[in-house]
Amino acid sequence: MRAVIIYESMYGNTHAIANAIGRGLALGNEVTVIPVADATPDLLDGADLVVAGAPTHIHGMSRARSRQAAVEAAHKDGSGLTLEPHAQGPGLRDWFGTVGRIHGCGAAFDTRMTGPAALTGRASKAIAKLLDRHGLTEIAPAQSFLVKDNRLQPGEEDRAEQWGRELAAKLPAAAAFL
Repeated sequence: MRAVIIYESMYGNTHAIANAIGRGLALGNEVTVIPVADATPDLLDGADLVVAGAPTHIHGMSRARSRQAAVEAAHKDGSGLTLEPHAQGPGLRDWFGTVGRIHGCGAAFDTRMTGPAALTGRASKAIAKLLDRHGLTEIAPAQSFLVKDNRLQPGEEDRAEQWGRELAAKLPAAAAFL
């Protein structure tokens, strides 16, 4: 089976989670982990699974303004933040505007601040809706991976890798019904 993991990342946390999910999916599958800026629509041709993830900004998916605010925060003296190479490019919301119908299975994830989702928001809920709107069949509930002080919480990469293994286990059965 072929899986494509598309991620938007500002400071590297969502990128790290995407890589961990990819490690979990890797056994017996062809996996591509790619930043949203490099994810062309033709990359999805023949993909059995599309996993998409992004950081939660202002209770949901990022917008150009929230991404710019994240860039500005990283440039402040003493921030300790390092921008990802594609951080100033398009976000996942923008990318969805460039793709049409996609055939296959889908799964959504986000990174968000530690705390109740009702307070922090979850980008993954909107991502899951967009995956569905573009024709993908959800094979697992959207997942959130937690960040505190702009760093992944201990154990979140392990949890993401486990989620990737769970996705891999569900993929053959889900693909058979498409």
